[in-house]
Amino acid sequence: MKQLIRRLSRFVDSSQYSLLRSNSQSTPSTATAHRGSGGSRSAHRRVAGKTVPEGHVPVYVGDEMERFTVSAELLNHPVFIWLLNKSAQEYGYEQRGGLRIPCHVLVFERVIDSLRLGHESGDLEDLLGSLFFFEDYL
Repeated sequence: MKQLIRRLSRFVDSSQYSLLRSNSQSTPSTATAHRGSGGSRSAHRRVAGKTVPEGHVPVYVGDEMERFTVSAELLNHPVFIWLLNKSAQEYGYEQRGGLRIPCHVLVFERVIDSLRLGHESGDLEDLLGSLFFFEDYL
């Protein structure tokens, strides 16, 4: 897990990925994520050449590779650790081009909203576990 976080921090600091960065200028709270391509009430459109806000990490969610900018503090939350472990299982530790989260975009948005509202981690882990179990049969 430490290796993944180190790689992630190097990715965010690297200037060679400037086209993947968002235009979000706000400083959201710990439990927030901003979409990169419009659609939700917390969405921020992506503009090439802008940087990821300090203390945030770009993640790509689902098969659609929807881009979100997430507070780096969330990476230590038990639910996010669970998602990172699922990411490592599905994509491995040698991901290129950004951190991928293997869950549906709508589920990811609900998880972020639940974290923002302060729901219990165990409840979220159970929800995610059942959703991943269900997706295996689709």
